[in-house]
Amino acid sequence: MTQATKTYRVGDAAVTRIDELRLAAFKFGALYPDAEPDALERHRDRLEAGSFDPATGTFIQSIHSWLVKTPHHTILIDTATGNDKNRPDIPPLHRLNEPFLARLAAAGVTPEQVDYVLLTHVHADHVGWNTRLVDRRWIPTFPNATYVFSGIEQAYGERLAAGAEPTGAARPDPALGPAARKPADRVYDDSVRPVIEAGLAQLISVNGEEVLDGVSFIPTPGHSIDHASIRLVSRGQQALFAGDVMHHPLQVYEPSLNSCFCEFPEAALRSRASVLEDAAERGATVFTTHFAQSSVGRIDRRGDRFAWQFI
Repeated sequence: MTQATKTYRVGDAAVTRIDELRLAAFKFGALYPDAEPDALERHRDRLEAGSFDPATGTFIQSIHSWLVKTPHHTILIDTATGNDKNRPDIPPLHRLNEPFLARLAAAGVTPEQVDYVLLTHVHADHVGWNTRLVDRRWIPTFPNATYVFSGIEQAYGERLAAGAEPTGAARPDPALGPAARKPADRVYDDSVRPVIEAGLAQLISVNGEEVLDGVSFIPTPGHSIDHASIRLVSRGQQALFAGDVMHHPLQVYEPSLNSCFCEFPEAALRSRASVLEDAAERGATVFTTHFAQSSVGRIDRRGDRFAWQFI
């Protein structure tokens, strides 16, 4: 990664990005296949060089985790892609060999010191470092951590991994609208089930209630069946870890854009609109998962539109 890593303060909490990959893999039509052709042109001059290559028309993105240190806990929010994961259908993520744990160590944290792993959703590039390969077995990377994530995401992933039709709690709420796609294969088997089998998972309802002091999971479904954004409140300051509500700053300017990875497009649009309104109203610091540059910024309302400013 070329962007220098900075630690941000949110009240008593310190937040640091732990890098995995910098990507220049998508052009507009690939990342946003259902978009109006002129949506990019309307905002091209707002996209900074660190986020968009005008010569090639390629978006620049990042995959990383957020390390949050509070006075009482050491927390990781999402765990990127992981090494050695078999992802032939996603070539940029296939069988990686990245020094993610060395970067975590450089931030002063060993895997054993992580108390909580908070997952916005169960996709390949958000749960990969949940586990690591040891003697041909996937074992939890953070052996002393509690892994907190949606019970609906877990149930849905379990049924799909078994090749079964989702039923009961795993059945998508009709309010989400039609499903356009499903999660990638293998992810549940190598990155989620081993954590559950080790007794480290805490499955929750994503309902806005606190799961730790000042930390709550906010419902933002659509990108996945029960996607959550994670709110941190400390000493009157607020942060929002937005997960995959947006993949690039362009979606702040054009909220109608759904990425090619959104599973329930209708719900994804509603959740994006809600996050933009909420973050602008609260003045929250927004920590993104795939924006490049600092990956951190604020959202401001400009009439009936929104704007993004990196910080």
